[in-house]
Amino acid sequence: MENSPNPSKTTQCPCCHSSASRRDFLKSFLPGAFALTILQSAASAKAATVKPQALVLSCIDFRFFTAERLFLSKKHLWGEYDWTALAGASLAISGFPHPSDAEAFWDQLDLSYRLHQIKKVIVIDHQDCGAYASMIDPNLSKDPQRELEVHTDYLNRAFDLISDRYSNLEVELYFATLNKAEFQPVLRKIPS
Repeated sequence: MENSPNPSKTTQCPCCHSSASRRDFLKSFLPGAFALTILQSAASAKAATVKPQALVLSCIDFRFFTAERLFLSKKHLWGEYDWTALAGASLAISGFPHPSDAEAFWDQLDLSYRLHQIKKVIVIDHQDCGAYASMIDPNLSKDPQRELEVHTDYLNRAFDLISDRYSNLEVELYFATLNKAEFQPVLRKIPS
């Protein structure tokens, strides 16, 4: 047998010390675990008293998540919103790339409206969107003016679709730029 150190003679922490039994360890561990469970459930109960003010629909593009959270906090929402992310955002409401994307949005909006009594929907599209490139034009982002026009058209379609189903909800439309992460409001086009 090899010369191995005697486990009882090595320096160990008090909970693992050879003189400490499993029972002693559990006696010291269980109260902390119990207290943590109580504190976690108390935090959940407190969080449930805050109601979201809006449903936010954004694209799934990871490049914008941090900027979107900052933008929403500047709008004084402070995390008090439900958030749904679908590829293309406004494009998804129109049923692209799949009708199931639109269904998912409507299901989320219905739940948010019924459960949280939200007052508005915020739709955020962004520059250089892969969903728009794959469904509309792979070169769309190379022409910033056309890109903004196409997004404005789909954002306005989203506005109409949401307003038709939920006429009492306010709808805000935004287009985020890639480099500066600016969120410019997209004005509602009045049909002629």
